[in-house]
Amino acid sequence: MELQLALDLVNIPEGIALVKEVEPFIDIVEIGTPIVINEGLHAVKAMKEAFPNLKVLADLKIMDAGGYEIMKASEAGADIITVLGASNDLTIKGCVDEAKKQGRKVLVDMINVQDIATRAKELDELGVDYICVHTGYDGQAAGQSPFADLATIKSVVKNAKTAVAGGIKLATMPEVIQANPDLVIVGGGITSQDDKATTASQFRELIAQA
Repeated sequence: MELQLALDLVNIPEGIALVKEVEPFIDIVEIGTPIVINEGLHAVKAMKEAFPNLKVLADLKIMDAGGYEIMKASEAGADIITVLGASNDLTIKGCVDEAKKQGRKVLVDMINVQDIATRAKELDELGVDYICVHTGYDGQAAGQSPFADLATIKSVVKNAKTAVAGGIKLATMPEVIQANPDLVIVGGGITSQDDKATTASQFRELIAQA
């Protein structure tokens, strides 16, 4: 089980400073969609240059022109790039083909996908690397949880790894560990804490114990 730190509401210098605090405890640093919108792929390049030993995920949430956008994110240094599960199969296939050519990974974000089981099976057959259950900010505010959907995905996929994101905190880690995803994505559960390093180390310890 890997730990991904999601950065959303910071600029490039703030993001680098934050990752310096928690670097020993995380596997992947995510350049979130708000940063990509504000800073562009320069943020991905800057993060990879600052932390060459960490994997960097570019949360592009690709919806079209999959091959091209994977290529540009790869050029910036992204190791993993996201595409939306609601995208056309041709877009997904374009992402997968280009990612393989570039030696990168594709993570599919299942946010707002209605038929989770059917789509997860289709995506698995298309050759994606990760399928991520994602409870967005608005869903979290309404009390939604990702764990039932994660169990559904795990029951139908044969090759893809699974990931979970959306409001995960130390208090919910026992549920995460029970669900057993390959990748745990944590944002505010670390970034909003006063002592980020201690909190990240606690997440790492729980994962190690699992």
